[in-house]
Amino acid sequence: MDNERRLTAGLPVIVVLGATATGKTALAVELATAFDGEVVSADSRYFYRGMDIGTAKPDERERGGIPHHLIDIREPWEPYSLASFLDDAYAAVEEIGRRGRLPLVAGGTPQYLRALLEGWTAPQAPPDATLRAALDKLDPQALHDRLRAVDPVSAGRIETRNKRRLIRALEIFETLGRPMSDVAGRSRPPYRFLVIGLTQERQRLYQRIDQRVAEMHASGWVDETRQLQRRGVTADMPAMSAHGYREALEVVNGACTIEDAIERTRFMIHRYVRHQQTWFRRFEDVRWFDSSKPDYSPSVVEEARAFLATASGK
Repeated sequence: MDNERRLTAGLPVIVVLGATATGKTALAVELATAFDGEVVSADSRYFYRGMDIGTAKPDERERGGIPHHLIDIREPWEPYSLASFLDDAYAAVEEIGRRGRLPLVAGGTPQYLRALLEGWTAPQAPPDATLRAALDKLDPQALHDRLRAVDPVSAGRIETRNKRRLIRALEIFETLGRPMSDVAGRSRPPYRFLVIGLTQERQRLYQRIDQRVAEMHASGWVDETRQLQRRGVTADMPAMSAHGYREALEVVNGACTIEDAIERTRFMIHRYVRHQQTWFRRFEDVRWFDSSKPDYSPSVVEEARAFLATASGK
């Protein structure tokens, strides 16, 4: 844990996590309404301004009058790292707690959530665009071999196919002169966590995702991407790694049809759901609920009420 952080011991924090399209926002808003809370987003897609339709970012109606933090905090061309997220997330949780309200962290980005829950210390190595571009020309196996030579511990933790994380680990080594495994630590924050996990049968999720992607395109996803391009956003910017934006940009540029973009986006999100579910299975002390059941949320509310009563000593 960063020594400069001053975190409140015993502060109750509820975390709502789950794969894409499991209903995390709706549940977080319901809990915040019931227990005078505010939501801290842990969804890496929501940070960027002007990327609303393609990220399914909750609008004002969906937020239900509940304050949401860490949404629309960066321009798409601005870098935003895990270290930035941890600084911002802890600051938001502390600020909400100081006002006597309940912090609710909600999102589906597994690495960010695990880092928050376990108190990771992210290496303070700024992005190096030139180095990243050079590394990106290498295939994943070459990157993995290179990382294994300088940081075998990190190489053992990162899958060969995860090119983005391999590049980041190599960037840290080149920038700091030390392996990521040496400079990255963890110290669990002193909060009292209740972690609520939402799950649904995978094929049902795929159907929800397919419908959502079609609706997002019907709502103007391509036009939103065209506006981003006019603002200078290009395909190689990190923000554009959000699923479907590069495909929408190809439609804008006449490189593919909307039908092709929709099909490819659906496939990518299906794959990401499998990735999320694999990650979340490794999380500890999660209370899992099937959010496809119409009456599941009252059970979550009761779970939260019991947690808060215990946290307050009542």
